[in-house]
Amino acid sequence: MTFSILFPSTEHKKETQQAPVFFVDLNLDQIVDAITAGKEEYNLKPFFYTSLAQADTIQYRQEVMQDLEHSALFEIVKSFAAEMRAMRQHLAQADKLYYKLQKQSWFLDAVGIYCDAVASLARSLSGLEIKSLGFTAFRTYLSSYSRAVAFTALMRETNKVKADLAKVQYSVLIKGDRLTVRKYASEMDYSAQVENTFAKFKQGAVRDYQAKFSGEPEMNHIEAKVLEFVSQLYPEIFTNLENYCAKNANYLDETIGEFDREIQFYVAYLEYTERFKRAQLSFCYPQVSDRDKEVFDYDGFDLALAQKLIQEKSWIICNDFYFKGKERIFVVSGPNQGGKTTFARMFGQLHFLATLGCPVPGREARLFLFDKLLTHFEKEENIKDLRGKLEDDLIRIHAILEQAGPNSIVIINEIFTSTTVNDALSLSKKVLRRIIELDLLCVCVTFIDELASLSEKTVSVASTVVPENPSVRTFKIIRKPADGLAYAISIAEKYRLTYRYLTKRINS
Repeated sequence: MTFSILFPSTEHKKETQQAPVFFVDLNLDQIVDAITAGKEEYNLKPFFYTSLAQADTIQYRQEVMQDLEHSALFEIVKSFAAEMRAMRQHLAQADKLYYKLQKQSWFLDAVGIYCDAVASLARSLSGLEIKSLGFTAFRTYLSSYSRAVAFTALMRETNKVKADLAKVQYSVLIKGDRLTVRKYASEMDYSAQVENTFAKFKQGAVRDYQAKFSGEPEMNHIEAKVLEFVSQLYPEIFTNLENYCAKNANYLDETIGEFDREIQFYVAYLEYTERFKRAQLSFCYPQVSDRDKEVFDYDGFDLALAQKLIQEKSWIICNDFYFKGKERIFVVSGPNQGGKTTFARMFGQLHFLATLGCPVPGREARLFLFDKLLTHFEKEENIKDLRGKLEDDLIRIHAILEQAGPNSIVIINEIFTSTTVNDALSLSKKVLRRIIELDLLCVCVTFIDELASLSEKTVSVASTVVPENPSVRTFKIIRKPADGLAYAISIAEKYRLTYRYLTKRINS
């Protein structure tokens, strides 16, 4: 049976090796970097690059994540991961060592750690309340595997070889530059008596003549020679060790190994979200549908920005959004630096994270299972392609509309800013009409207020300012008609052209 804690049997297991093209626009690259930091050994990024195509798979992951939110299970999984990491470290060290017998010893210890880890995990999961299909199926697999003849024989043989090695006793006789190794013959240990005899001659601080042994795992040539002689004294035990290593070279069960890696997808994300929860920010498991476009999220926020603000110990502003009925397009207007682009990024982040099966920022959410997420954010001009800014905008937005289908999401951030207002209005209307025709979900950040009332599918939302002081942003995005006043007042404030400034200058 092929089992995955990330993919149920109904969906083909896959990993995307390259980040989607929209990652940089939505700052998802920063988010995934933060989630996977410190877990490079698991190569988790491909999981976070791969959105899911089926709602059942999303629910499968959500249930596993909810099980892991219980501290008992989370600690069990973390303990198992620590033991598996120790196993890999032993194997890596064995590969680095030069002497054959020492390599075999490190390999034996690695298998012992693995057997203990698997047996401990099976015992711990057996008495635990688990609800998710993923963990239930894994527990069944693990129980069967840990009781199977192959694994119990591996445990038994591992313990026997280790016990036999523990019985090995020998003496080393040193005379001049020669040493002799022989079996221990129950000679008396005189070290304590020698120390007691010479203790009376110790006065004050004296020089320490004790030999210091290296803490490095690698043996020197003398230690290796002693070990070689010992193996000749106990040929049967060391022959058994060699046969054991050859026979069990492929001891690691593929499903157990995959679980060890895949479960870190959940662990990494839950550890990442904990920092936001400590800042009193909410996460929820969204409803996800590929049919219902009446999406919403309450108390959502941009994860990348929130991460930065938490480090700066700054306040984080949450925002709501919802579509109802035929509404499909948010037209976002308002003053610069008021949170418009952040709102657009948040919309994209929430939808992408939902397709991974992860909890998303917000206290309650329903999000759309898209087939493509397409973004158009401002890019620096590339002198090599010999295109102007307007031409580049037209080519890029045309490519987006060519790819888009009814189940796509498009996020546009201030398009056609390099041309006149009239031309920008004309071009933007054509783009939005095509989006309306395709019935796409869309966020369009714009300086053109007229777009907000283009259709029954467009919804006007705007960033707001403090009424008493228009130069101060609230970073709240609310549903309101686009009137351009906040933007105009902000510009007037910037250039000291408000009534207050003008009156002061006239009277001075």
